[in-house]
Amino acid sequence: MAFFRDEKFAVHYLVRGYGEPLLLIHGLGCSGADWAFQVAALEKRYRVIIPDLPGSGHSPPPRGGYTIEGFAATLWSLLDHLGVERTNIIGFSLGGAVAFEMAAQRPSCVPRLGLINSLASYRPDDLRKWLETHVTATLVRLLGMRCAAWLFAARLFPEPWQRALRRHAAATVGMVPVGSYLGSGFALARWSISDRLHLLRSRILLIAAEHDFTPLAEKRALAAALRADFVVVRGSRHGTPFDSIDATNASLLALLTDQPLPPRARWVRDTPACAQALSLAGSIAEEHALARLSQLRPALNAASISSSSGASVSALSPSSSRHLSAVMGRANRNPCPTVQPSRRSISTC
Repeated sequence: MAFFRDEKFAVHYLVRGYGEPLLLIHGLGCSGADWAFQVAALEKRYRVIIPDLPGSGHSPPPRGGYTIEGFAATLWSLLDHLGVERTNIIGFSLGGAVAFEMAAQRPSCVPRLGLINSLASYRPDDLRKWLETHVTATLVRLLGMRCAAWLFAARLFPEPWQRALRRHAAATVGMVPVGSYLGSGFALARWSISDRLHLLRSRILLIAAEHDFTPLAEKRALAAALRADFVVVRGSRHGTPFDSIDATNASLLALLTDQPLPPRARWVRDTPACAQALSLAGSIAEEHALARLSQLRPALNAASISSSSGASVSALSPSSSRHLSAVMGRANRNPCPTVQPSRRSISTC
């Protein structure tokens, strides 16, 4: 497992491919593994760097508290460590805020900036944003992360034929520690770049889902203010990189190669047949999961020794046990019986 450590953060990251650097920043409740469907298309042309933000995936929580500014500074430190002076950046949701912040911190170092379902401010200064922030936090506190994750997944992927995506999302988000999820979420709610947009020097693409949880009109106005390319994906909800892979990848490649956007006919959610055929076998999601298994192997060996000697002390923490269950494919049990899982699943290993 590759880690970068600085004074306040430790960041797990993966690198795939060769060429011009490209940083992918995941969203809230996700990890770098959730870029699997984009990396498969991008690694053929780019050196793709995929970190887990502090408190997400394999990265431990930050020692100095959660802030978008801190996340951005740490990722720049990671890139400095890797010898990357200039990089294109793509961010999804929370990751878009971090991408925005990175571009503001070093404007001349980000030639192209791609933002998926992201805003310039997440401060809860209107009712819709207030509800997204505080209702979500209340559900997590009341129901626990695993049960709340099933509700979030059902909202992301509500169609009957999206059961595999729904099940995978619930298992992924359900493993995030409550403190990390809330810490990152409230960091986002404190953040804004609205008064610093003039600092940006990048060519910018905004991809917005037709049915995203935050206002489409706000994203359209942001694109106009930035003179950015703007793609609205018809039928998509918040999980556009997952439910609209073709539209997402084609639009990102247009940005990265300085080509015109794909025709509007492609700005549409993937078909049921495409969604049901998805597989993560051989992807960064599999590599990410196996890295965790490798990290846990010493504890597993110790647990096996303790068991054979008749001892009753568990060598694994509850958090480690949850991660191991996901890696071994046993994290798909639904702890919230009002949300029904599918018999199908996206294979993670």
